[in-house]
Amino acid sequence: MKHILTLDQGTTSSRAIIYDQRLVPVVSAQKEFPQYFPQPGWVEHDANEIWASVLDTVREALAKSGLAAADIATIGITNQRETVVVWDRKSGEPVHRAIVWQDRRTGDYMGALREAGKEVIVQQRTGLLLDPYFSASKLHWILRQIPDGHARATAGELAAGTVDSWMIFKLTGEHVTDVSNACRTMLMNVRTGKWDPELLALFDIPRAILPRIVPSSGHFGVCDPSLLGAAIPVTGAIGDQQAALFGQLCTKPGLVKCTYGTGCFLLTFTGPDAISSSNRLLTSVAWKIGDAPLQYALEGSVFMGGAAIQWLRDGLGIIKSAPEVNELASRVADSGGVILVPAFTGLGAPYWDPSARGSLLGLSRGTTAAHIARATLEGICFQVADLIGAMEKDSGRKIAVLRVDGGACASNLLMQTQADILGLAIERPKNIESTALGAAMMAGLGAGIWPDCDSLAATREVDRKFAPTITIKDRHARTKVWKKAVKRAQNWETKL
Repeated sequence: MKHILTLDQGTTSSRAIIYDQRLVPVVSAQKEFPQYFPQPGWVEHDANEIWASVLDTVREALAKSGLAAADIATIGITNQRETVVVWDRKSGEPVHRAIVWQDRRTGDYMGALREAGKEVIVQQRTGLLLDPYFSASKLHWILRQIPDGHARATAGELAAGTVDSWMIFKLTGEHVTDVSNACRTMLMNVRTGKWDPELLALFDIPRAILPRIVPSSGHFGVCDPSLLGAAIPVTGAIGDQQAALFGQLCTKPGLVKCTYGTGCFLLTFTGPDAISSSNRLLTSVAWKIGDAPLQYALEGSVFMGGAAIQWLRDGLGIIKSAPEVNELASRVADSGGVILVPAFTGLGAPYWDPSARGSLLGLSRGTTAAHIARATLEGICFQVADLIGAMEKDSGRKIAVLRVDGGACASNLLMQTQADILGLAIERPKNIESTALGAAMMAGLGAGIWPDCDSLAATREVDRKFAPTITIKDRHARTKVWKKAVKRAQNWETKL
């Protein structure tokens, strides 16, 4: 039996999952790595610590499975997107900490570009909006912090890429990136699938520092046998949210999924059509399989999803582990009028306000930790509802069913709350780790384990469906209060 190794490199942890050729997970291993917050709004990772965590999980998974590296037919990679790594080509060592997708340090720079009227051309070329979320401004910033950074980049001494590119380089020595990650850098033309010279000039980034853009499913290189004990081919790489879309088998236009992880990411597959949004959503490349045409998705992003629950644990200390939020929130029937807008790193779509900040409103003497926990879950759901509303306006049709995945969707309370706030049916699959699953599918297609997407259809199984239980009147009333709270949170950041 052929086995597929998926490397799922996330914002707070790395995982290795081994699947058999029926896409049944055999074993997994996971390891967290440090987060660095040098200043408010700044988020960094050590790329070497990321790589060490990846290697540790792979070796642990192989040991637990009893499989040898030679039993692995192929490797698939999925990763946190937009996070930027810059390294020395000769030594292979990072020259600066990676700047994470959540980081807001380039907000003023992007604001200046917006005021200069550059957002129109950026949106036309990339499908994105001028926000520090994306990679281009982060790379621009790093090149100005390291000695002779721009000159060294121009001379080809430095390499840069998103985390997929870093992992593939460490595995194979190749400097490549797939189209689904490249489209999130704000440097790739979303319709041609190539680096755009005008965008490179706008952000003053030398072409020589960037990787070669390749399909999401194909041949990326061969793993150095000294790392794992065998020369395993890498045949799949795809950004985490596109991977979840593929793992949910949203391969027909109109199908929609939301991943509940560190953030929440809503995508609808649009096929070969790159739809431009009128409601501040993003046009992304969904994937490219071999020589087939580019496929697209419309996307909205919530920056603080599961991370808001982590704040209850690490910031407030009212829970000891993330799953405890469900028991705590269940102690009360509702939030008691408390609203949490979890804009800790600004607001994503459809607001795109990097100066927004987290706001806890409606407190009274009767407010308890349980009310705050409940308000946190509701804050996650309201943000997703904002995205659904924008997506329906762009598509011109109502969404009937939302497919969900990601660790936080295991919470029945969260999913029921989401169904109530949306007024939609929620469909949760048996395997909620759709991100890793999608990467395994991509790798399997690239390795020839399956001939095409249709051959994967039988692998998806539904665990549970959630239907709305509140009235339309109640839903509208709660949404009105949420919108009022969002206005209070916007444009809040001040420099004292």
